[in-house]
Amino acid sequence: MKNLFFASLILFAFSSVAKAQQLKSPEGKFVMEFSLQNDGTPTYNLKYKNKEVVKTSKLGLELKDDKKSLLNDFTVVDTKTSTFDETWKPVWGEVDNIRNHYNELAVTLNQKGTDRQIVIRFRLFDDGLGFRYEFPAQKNLTYFVIKEERSQFAMTGDHTAFWIPGDYDTQEYDYTKSKLSEIRGLSEKAYTANVSQKSFSPTGVQTSLMLKTNDGIYINLHEAALINYSCMHLNLDDKNMVFESWLTPDAKGDKGYMQAPSHSPWRTIMVSDNATEILSSKMTLNLNDPSKIDDTSWIKPVKYVGVWWEMITGKSSWSYTNDFPTVQLGVSDFSKAKPSGTHGANNANVKKYIDFAAANGFDAVLVEGWNEGWEDWFGHSKDYVFDFVTPYPDFDVKGLHEYAKSKGIKIIMHHETSGSVRNYERHMDKAYQFMKDNGYDAVKSGYVGDILPRGENHYDQWIVNHYQYAIEKAADYKIMVNAHEAVRPTGICRTYPNLIGNEAARGTEYQAFGGSKPNHVTVLPFTRLIGGPMDYTPGIFEMDISKMNPDNKSHVNSTLANQLALYVTMYSPLQMAADTPENYNRFPDAFQFIKDVAVDWSESKYIEAEPGDFITVARKAKGTNNWFIGNVNGETPRTSNIDFSFLEKGKKYTATIYADAKDAHYKTNPQAYTIKKIAVTSKSKLSQLSASGGGYAISVIETK
Repeated sequence: MKNLFFASLILFAFSSVAKAQQLKSPEGKFVMEFSLQNDGTPTYNLKYKNKEVVKTSKLGLELKDDKKSLLNDFTVVDTKTSTFDETWKPVWGEVDNIRNHYNELAVTLNQKGTDRQIVIRFRLFDDGLGFRYEFPAQKNLTYFVIKEERSQFAMTGDHTAFWIPGDYDTQEYDYTKSKLSEIRGLSEKAYTANVSQKSFSPTGVQTSLMLKTNDGIYINLHEAALINYSCMHLNLDDKNMVFESWLTPDAKGDKGYMQAPSHSPWRTIMVSDNATEILSSKMTLNLNDPSKIDDTSWIKPVKYVGVWWEMITGKSSWSYTNDFPTVQLGVSDFSKAKPSGTHGANNANVKKYIDFAAANGFDAVLVEGWNEGWEDWFGHSKDYVFDFVTPYPDFDVKGLHEYAKSKGIKIIMHHETSGSVRNYERHMDKAYQFMKDNGYDAVKSGYVGDILPRGENHYDQWIVNHYQYAIEKAADYKIMVNAHEAVRPTGICRTYPNLIGNEAARGTEYQAFGGSKPNHVTVLPFTRLIGGPMDYTPGIFEMDISKMNPDNKSHVNSTLANQLALYVTMYSPLQMAADTPENYNRFPDAFQFIKDVAVDWSESKYIEAEPGDFITVARKAKGTNNWFIGNVNGETPRTSNIDFSFLEKGKKYTATIYADAKDAHYKTNPQAYTIKKIAVTSKSKLSQLSASGGGYAISVIETK
């Protein structure tokens, strides 16, 4: 690894308002200008290839119970500039090596009348800008409460946006594509019906927010390194097209409790005239600290199956009984309870999944509904708790562990907290030790429901700190974490690579709750995945959910070939084959791709992309010379063109193409697919049809 840290020459300019500092990116694609207005309000603007992409925008924070906020009356007392250039190796990822190269400007500001200081630090990469607020140790600013952060992102026009409404508790929405000026009208219905926090503005949206200008510039707004701070939303002034940060409040309405020295997360602006560069950017990871886990040998990518989809569709249940016996201190009297007959996490069923995983080369089996408490939760008791160590009578912890071990399979633990966070924290050490004692090295955690005890929002500072505590405590036990219903990721997986997955978006489960838009998976990589990998749970082969559960009339809005492609386009080191063994056994030729596809990569090439329309990605499996290609398509059928020049010159490969049939359609004929093999080299080219809601997947294996 090469580290360079030295002073660089920064161009200084002067404005009519106040002295302004200009910062250029390493290759000069970007120019950021910082200045103070006449009243001492800090501002910045950003240009990309000599074109303004963020107009002059204000910076600062409004404080609670303070006569003067950190908004104006500032003077510049110091500026420091530097350049940083390193290459680092992720524990797992899309590539073997990541370059972290930026120019930095740190501006120290002093506020008149209070003698308080803040530092605004800018880092300008060749793919965008990051900035944050820093609060040095000082006598006049030690403890303070944030009423609101006032960071602005002033847009240059009425851009096209891919957005979900502002919500303090969930991201599980389909994305809407509209002009910025249309957000207010389009969100009113969703806002009134679905947004869990009604105090949020109807022009509020969540990050990561994807935008496209009329002249073809792609802009992405998000945050990085969200630690000990409230999650940021964006509120739009739709008259002036200015976004302003809007932090998630806690149960009392406060936005953040701070103690200097401290700092905010990074606010990020990615910009490119090529959509594939947004997808390939590593800026979010680069704005996070290096790994704090010294020995990462126990952190390994995982391909798994699980007792899950049958529960999601309603074929089986989480609860052992439907009798809902009285629960006292988390222990039920199951000797008096009648088993439901539909409990999924029973010994025989779990063994079936273990056998299937072992026979098909998978690493692990996830089992949900194994522990006591579900019957009371679904019975809506106010006293429901999970202790995370007590199994139902039909789940033999030790016996199943030994059976799985004999087959070379791990079992993935499931911790549903039911939003009772303090209860989880009280049991966490015992629960993690129980995992280690019984051979579990990964946990899927869940936070369904209102956050107890105070009714916090899912994304406020208090609960963000809990999610972080859970990750760090898991690292102490050498446990990998896949957090569901938690805050959207912001690149923290670099610092704590045992965070191998998150949900934090509308995943495959919604295909069994009425469906998702067929272009949903062409938007997620531009939005949710900017902050880190998603446990999307792809691989559904039976699109008619009524065949799993006659009472469920939902339909999976995807072709089978599209489901295969998701293993490449939706990057994650944690990939589930989410359907049941029975459905995979019906399509063994298509299932072969899921068996073959890798989960860890040394190279990734984004071949083509347009948010909401299509994405094509090629990835090289780590430690091999084999490649896998995935294409997902939106509503409109199209022909995709692939140039295989990324293959090693002089080598021969066999490409197996899993594609939509000519008459495939996500709604009317989703299981129509073709499979063919062709010989390819680095000189080969391919044109391939993608149906409506379809796609294709290709394994490219070196010919020995």
